[in-house]
Amino acid sequence: MLGAVILGLFAGYLGRALTPGPGPSGCFPTLAIGLVGSLVGYFVFTEALGIGDAEILDLGGLPGAVLGTVLVLVVLQAVGRSSSR
Repeated sequence: MLGAVILGLFAGYLGRALTPGPGPSGCFPTLAIGLVGSLVGYFVFTEALGIGDAEILDLGGLPGAVLGTVLVLVVLQAVGRSSSR
């Protein structure tokens, strides 16, 4: 569990650094986005692409978690833009 939190924190900060524009800031929102992004990366890599091990919850490592986090941030920004119009 501690490993997932650390992975989520790193993925959140790296994903936030790679995604331009407004987004959640602070430690807890970044951690939450990173954890959700890690899960998205897990499902994309294991289910859609067949990479990784689905039996031991291999999150695709840090690259998969960061890509999942970037995807979540892009979706959040798109939803935020459409709701603010």
